[in-house]
Amino acid sequence: MFTAKDYKSDQYVRWCPGCGDHAIISSLQKAMAEIGIPPHQIAVISGIGCSSRIPYYLSPYGFHTIHGRGAAVATGVKVAHPELCVWQATGDGDCLAIGGNHFIHSVRRNVDLNVLLFNNQIYGLTKGQYSPTSAKGFVTKSSPFGTVERPFVPAELVFGAGGTFFARALDVDLETSKKIMIEAVKHKGTSILEFLVNCVIFNNGAHGWIASKEDRADRLIVLEDGKPMIFGKERNKGLVLDGWNLKVVTIGENGVREEDILIHDAKTVDYTLHQKLATMQGPDMPIAMGVIRAVPCESYDEAVQNQMEEVQSKSKIKSFDDLLNSLEHIEI
Repeated sequence: MFTAKDYKSDQYVRWCPGCGDHAIISSLQKAMAEIGIPPHQIAVISGIGCSSRIPYYLSPYGFHTIHGRGAAVATGVKVAHPELCVWQATGDGDCLAIGGNHFIHSVRRNVDLNVLLFNNQIYGLTKGQYSPTSAKGFVTKSSPFGTVERPFVPAELVFGAGGTFFARALDVDLETSKKIMIEAVKHKGTSILEFLVNCVIFNNGAHGWIASKEDRADRLIVLEDGKPMIFGKERNKGLVLDGWNLKVVTIGENGVREEDILIHDAKTVDYTLHQKLATMQGPDMPIAMGVIRAVPCESYDEAVQNQMEEVQSKSKIKSFDDLLNSLEHIEI
């Protein structure tokens, strides 16, 4: 019924040529078309930053809010209009710095939002200061001798706040980006989608070591629920548990069989293995992509609606007149 064009606005896209945000919005428009929800039943909320310009470039309803407050506004939209499919666009600075408190509590409440978290490890819009996800020692305009701070890992924040859905994709991998967006809409609750995007001006090549076509297959693993954790150019590498830790093995070597490879279970409530997968770091381990966690759970907006219906069913007050007549009054 719909094509990607139906979700495009008539606005000129004002991102730098080569910016990873172009790929994400392209994947989003394709995902929206495949999901098939009409544009007038979608709302896209954003905060401040390069990624937060997304509402201008989409035909559905949009609200470009203030710095770090996108989650609060998106929560209000979803609770007031639960029939809408609500997306939130945010960046690593907007979301995890000034918006950090809103972020963890929207995750804790499990509001039915689809959160696009653009992570380029830099403040792009304000011209190159280090962000909460910048690597320790990273030299920027605001850290000329290298930042001394340890970076946030978005997945750890999500799991620590009781998150029910976490997925990740690389900006140049449009197919995986589209797939996790579709899965996010299917999930009832806060869906956090981290996108590793490139800022060509202030942090070019931040994810370059995993983005190149030549090395991507050996440095990334795209997880799929119910399937073995296999990766590599020849599809002969896999993940197994070695005590408490994950370990890369080669199928066919040292007696390793395909049956020995771990099967991904995105729906298990215990997030111990999910966190291990989401925090793998190279070069010894692949970077996990795809849907890492997707646990069914009642969403905040569902709980609010259920509570309202229950209270209304037991209340004697059915109208405004009933409310007025129930109040104490004095006749004069």
